[in-house]
Amino acid sequence: MNGSRRGFVGSAAKLSAVAVALLAGREALAQGEGSPQDLNILNVALGLEWEGINAYTLGAQSGLLQKPVLDVAVRFQNDHKEHADTLAGAIRKMGGKPVQPRTLAEYAKALKAETLKNQNDVLDLAARLELGATNAYLGVIPSFRDRNLAQVAARLAADEVMHWTILNNALGRALPAGGMPFGA
Repeated sequence: MNGSRRGFVGSAAKLSAVAVALLAGREALAQGEGSPQDLNILNVALGLEWEGINAYTLGAQSGLLQKPVLDVAVRFQNDHKEHADTLAGAIRKMGGKPVQPRTLAEYAKALKAETLKNQNDVLDLAARLELGATNAYLGVIPSFRDRNLAQVAARLAADEVMHWTILNNALGRALPAGGMPFGA
């Protein structure tokens, strides 16, 4: 897990119900509330979504993905674009300024795209990023008193688990050991 995702996981416990409601596109739950802390956390999350979008761009442009795998990567990238649009809209509604993506070259350097030599390398990178997102979203669930908001966070985590599981399966990896492999 890279440093920015670790930082988000650490901040996730402080993420308010309002921020997660906005993040999940449930603006009606969050109307009229917000804080500088929420804006900061939402921008961190948006930065991570930009990272995911650009990781999938790098994978797609690498020429290393076979057609069926490329189709799945593009689908996952579209999921992350939807998340980014939702986050940016929420940040604006709260009076903040959404963080902008870096250049593709900057993401390539940060993600060490030069080390991607085959399809498995691309899938491994994507799986690692999806696992980090899964654990970040799971980290916010215990902070909720409102069960509906906890459910929203769980749905986000489930989406990331789905991505991770499909990628892990494509890599031919076994299911994780133990009954609770995520969120630790």
